[in-house]
Amino acid sequence: MRESKKQDSRPLTIISTLLIMYIITGLALLMLALLLLKLQPGEDIVNIGILATYIISCLLGGIIAGKRIRVHKFLWGILMGTSYFLILLIGSLLLNQSISSDPTHIAATMVMCMAAGMIGGMIS
Repeated sequence: MRESKKQDSRPLTIISTLLIMYIITGLALLMLALLLLKLQPGEDIVNIGILATYIISCLLGGIIAGKRIRVHKFLWGILMGTSYFLILLIGSLLLNQSISSDPTHIAATMVMCMAAGMIGGMIS
């Protein structure tokens, strides 16, 4: 009976973890914007900051999902990283009406999100 209750709460766990991941992303991007305002770094530094934000959010999302779900932690971490990336991609498509990056950059970002989520799940 307890196993059934755990399975029923998994969609809620996924949604709440994604929400936490996006709150972390928002806060990190806000800090990055403040740094941009004060330091005015180059475009390469900005891109590194954005990728670091994605990786940190996915890592923490994998940790949270792994701690909450407790079984197959690395798979749940991969799911969190993939879900995070797909929502970002869909949001970008809706806002820009096209994909502004090359396919290699998109694939690399997806792999980084998935790997960070998996690592987070494994260390949870």
